[in-house]
Amino acid sequence: MKIDYDSRYFNPKDTLECGQVFRFAPYKNGYLVNSADKIAYVYGDGAKTVIESDDCDYFYGYFDLDRDYKAIVEAACAFNVPLLTKSANLCSGLRILNQSREEMIYSFIISQNNNIPRIKGIIGRICERLGEKMSSPFGEYRAFPSTAALAAADVSVFKESGAGYRDEYLKATAQRIFTEGIDGLDALPTAQLKKALLTYKGIGPKVADCVAFFGFRKTDSFPVDTWIEKVYFEDFKGTLKDRTKIAKYLTDTFGEHSGYIQQYLFYGKRLNL
Repeated sequence: MKIDYDSRYFNPKDTLECGQVFRFAPYKNGYLVNSADKIAYVYGDGAKTVIESDDCDYFYGYFDLDRDYKAIVEAACAFNVPLLTKSANLCSGLRILNQSREEMIYSFIISQNNNIPRIKGIIGRICERLGEKMSSPFGEYRAFPSTAALAAADVSVFKESGAGYRDEYLKATAQRIFTEGIDGLDALPTAQLKKALLTYKGIGPKVADCVAFFGFRKTDSFPVDTWIEKVYFEDFKGTLKDRTKIAKYLTDTFGEHSGYIQQYLFYGKRLNL
């Protein structure tokens, strides 16, 4: 099965390499993308971006293909911030994924104080050890482990996979989610959701912002890391030092579009636009 989409508003490289997801790898003319227990081959084909998968309905939702990103780009440009305008136009194909919420939580616990190659490696090793073996037209792969499997695993599995001090966080959070579930988080307003996420072991303010936006689609979230601090100081001439206060300032500035704008600014600054 196959999906074709206008490449101006769906660029696989910008979407996958902007820091919001970690389970993808180069493959032929594009990427193999894993989410939960599913896989897709995504690549550019001239004016179109193509998704090939046995689960096209899933990946249609995963890549958020029913959302009008032309309107999001126009809203970003309307703020008249030079870096934002340039990044939104050049990266108009950057889409925000609809990821598995549980997978998001575990992945971003691993991401703290870490770099993307190491994050990808840790997640890959955990999947190899605990994930179900799957087959596809693109070869065998491992599903992301279920919460039950993560909760039951000895903490040494996470340590030996390279998680370091995050091993205890993964174990404790998996056990809590296995016991309580996370369905009750869905209906919470953004501020209450972030407050609830902060009660999970290993989730601090930045990770809570990431999970709120990437996992629960709270677009009025603005994760602040070293790149966004750089944006704040250089492009907004800001003077605040506390990341929580910087996040509030930026959220107050950009409102309901904050999450999307954070990604344009983050990616644009990384690309040195």
